[in-house]
Amino acid sequence: MNVIKITSTAILSLLLGIAAPAYAQHEQQDQKQDHPEQQQSKHEQAKPQQEHGQQQQQQDQKQQHAQQQQQQDRNTQQHAQQQQQQKDQKQQHAQQQQQQQDQRQQHARQQQQQDQNKQQQHAQQQQDRNSRQQQAQQRGNEHPQRTQEEQRVQQSAWQEHRSQRWDSDHRNWQQRGGYNGYRIPDDRYRGYFGRDHGFRIYGLPFLVVGGYPRFQYEGYWISLVDPWPEYWGNDWYDNDDVYVTYGDNGYYLYNRRYPNVGIAISISM
Repeated sequence: MNVIKITSTAILSLLLGIAAPAYAQHEQQDQKQDHPEQQQSKHEQAKPQQEHGQQQQQQDQKQQHAQQQQQQDRNTQQHAQQQQQQKDQKQQHAQQQQQQQDQRQQHARQQQQQDQNKQQQHAQQQQDRNSRQQQAQQRGNEHPQRTQEEQRVQQSAWQEHRSQRWDSDHRNWQQRGGYNGYRIPDDRYRGYFGRDHGFRIYGLPFLVVGGYPRFQYEGYWISLVDPWPEYWGNDWYDNDDVYVTYGDNGYYLYNRRYPNVGIAISISM
């Protein structure tokens, strides 16, 4: 009886020993069959995250590319603005140069016109002087007939005012206290008086007032207040060209043959 129990127990243990590894192996196979599904599930769970990361990276790259494109566009616009500004500056500089050139040309034309006017004026003045000189020469050459009495009176008046010592006998208008007589208007003076307007006394209306010789020229009476130098010719008033000028505070009569001496005179209407 005991032998049977022992034998039964041994057989049962053997069966258990055999069934246990088989069951464990079956369990391992089941686990192996379940593990690919778990791995696939994990892979499927990780795949959206990976795709999301790639999309985010692509989006970041697009944004970075867009920013770079914007910066390039701004640089291009800035470069275009600089080029336009330089172009405008060149145009402005060219306009300034053209304006300066126009001003120089205008100034040159004005200067040329002024020179032409001066030449015409000078030519007209020269023509007037020549005409007056011709008239004076004609009057001097004609020697209008005067009565013997007129010749005697004029000659006596002139000779009485001939100086014996010119240096001590004459006085200028400053020494006389200044000129207080009639003043010839500027336009009349420029037209008939001055160094360029010579004439001869001979043949002009003549008077003796207060013992002083007086003659009329261009509507004005000219009276000598100074004696004339002793070294002048005896008939200088008939044959020499004279002119009237203003200087040193008064009017003076000059003889072209003796240009360094001026006789103080007074002007009246």
